[in-house]
Amino acid sequence: MIRIALLDDYQGVALQSADWRSLPGGTAVEVFHDHLAEEDLLADRLKEFDVVMALRERTAYPRSLLERLPNLKLLATAGMRNAAIDVEAATDLGILVCGTSGSSRTTMELTWGLIFALTRHIPEEHHETRAGAWQRTVGIGLEGKTLGLIGLGNIGGQMSEVGRAFRMRLIAWSQNLTEQRASECGAELVSKDDLLSQADIVTIHLRLSDRTRGLLGSRELALMKSSAILINTSRGPIVDEAALISSLSSGAIAGAGLDVFDREPLPEGHPLLGMDNVLLTPHLGYVTHETYATFYGQTIENIQGFLDGMPQRVLNPEVLEHLRQI
Repeated sequence: MIRIALLDDYQGVALQSADWRSLPGGTAVEVFHDHLAEEDLLADRLKEFDVVMALRERTAYPRSLLERLPNLKLLATAGMRNAAIDVEAATDLGILVCGTSGSSRTTMELTWGLIFALTRHIPEEHHETRAGAWQRTVGIGLEGKTLGLIGLGNIGGQMSEVGRAFRMRLIAWSQNLTEQRASECGAELVSKDDLLSQADIVTIHLRLSDRTRGLLGSRELALMKSSAILINTSRGPIVDEAALISSLSSGAIAGAGLDVFDREPLPEGHPLLGMDNVLLTPHLGYVTHETYATFYGQTIENIQGFLDGMPQRVLNPEVLEHLRQI
């Protein structure tokens, strides 16, 4: 029997998002709705499984964990990149890693949702209206405001399309951004410091790496207008969390919309949970019915291909070369 573990199914939708019955007889699928961060508990849970599905980066798979999973043959991740998986260790251990297509425009959509909610005070007015109050806040319009895009790749480019539709001024910066790319997106290429000091809304659209970790710290946040808001739907550690909390607490910036955090899920009692000028969502950028259908549907294809000896969307083809030589 082939045993398959689906981890971190927070919403309880994994089995409804794709046709798991299409897998051949002799496969058993077990779904876990809770999140385990403690490695000993996780190793004990997964030690009997042949296939594990990683739903994005909710659970980490370092070498120390993979070495404790003797039966693991396939680690199936949602998406074609997963910074939480030690792919080199998986390759050394002969564990195949396969991915799926990602979401298309869902992260961009959520980013604008956070912007609208903050600038028009939607959460506050919702609660006030239900409580019997009427019109307690004054919103901010987007036309003519400056949108600062940190990163102008796929998602940043999508952001620029919407920003232009709202007649905003677009400025952009990243380490490798060119004048040509900025011009294609209708944005002006500026320095990082100029972007932070000029933008009314700053949004982040970068991958987490050694050079982007802590990219915005105390010095950078101090450059922002006191009326500005920061939106992060990329990765939490791109912004120094302590510096951000300090800036929000002191009123150095007006507010923040955060979908990503240093530690996920956010631990009980975290300072961000008690801040009135912060809008929090639990890493929902990719969480839609359509995206889940892709993630789980293509994972089934990957498992079937693995069982048939024709794996798909392989992230560490070196394992395949090794198997062919055996």
